[in-house]
Amino acid sequence: MLTFNNPTTVEEAVALLQKTDSRQRVLAGGTDLLVQLRSGRIQAQGVVDLKRIPELRTIRTENGGFRIGAAVSGAELGEHPALSTMWPGVIEGARLIGSTQIQGRASLGGNVCNASPAADGVPGLIAAGATCTIVGPGGRRVVAVDAIAVSPGKTSLAPGEFVVDFFLPAQAAKGGDAYLRFIPRTEMDIAVVGAAVNLLLDASGVCTHARVALGAVAPRALLVEAASHALVGTRVEAAALEALAAAARAACAPINDKRGTIEFRTQVAGVLAKRAAIIAYERARSRA
Repeated sequence: MLTFNNPTTVEEAVALLQKTDSRQRVLAGGTDLLVQLRSGRIQAQGVVDLKRIPELRTIRTENGGFRIGAAVSGAELGEHPALSTMWPGVIEGARLIGSTQIQGRASLGGNVCNASPAADGVPGLIAAGATCTIVGPGGRRVVAVDAIAVSPGKTSLAPGEFVVDFFLPAQAAKGGDAYLRFIPRTEMDIAVVGAAVNLLLDASGVCTHARVALGAVAPRALLVEAASHALVGTRVEAAALEALAAAARAACAPINDKRGTIEFRTQVAGVLAKRAAIIAYERARSRA
């Protein structure tokens, strides 16, 4: 019989996950886990629900940025005015995770740890340079978000570990980010391609730093350094955007499936990266 546990502290959750006589699964939102359990795709003897742990359910400011609990829902993220203003691209990705009903449960932690290459919440976090706190039997450690997923459905977390929170650093005075995806339908679909761009400008409008991330074009979301370098030192004009698109396409290693071919995904990756860069640039220019 499947047991269901509701720890109220991180320490209690760690202890439950250390049980050697059972297989425990972590539930942050449950929108993926419950489907996988019911379909038999994964097996478990117990579920550890993290939503009653206060540390995982809060959004708080820290050093000018934000620390976001791993079990905070997409709806709560979208309703946070200061976070949405500072990191609109991150929120754009988070708010694309499922329907309005799913948004009330789906969490950023679950979206990252489900390790889907097409996860909408991940590219924006990678582009923002977000880190996450991981806790387990060995204590706490901090890693970059792009180090979590290693392949479809698999993460770098050790047995008994789970994500406690994410840290989004302060956005610069002339910084901007954006996330775009392509889907066959108008809503509630899985990304065929996703692209996130975060960039910083100097007083004259020249890009001094950039991070470009792609989703659904490789076994995991990618930080594309060559695409990032294509923007630095430019005003994000046509030549820089073409170089960005070329670098994005070169980084792609997608699959053929019913939603898109390799050739299609590769081409769209360059197009979306350009469009996201333009939006991020305009957002950066408009900031005081």
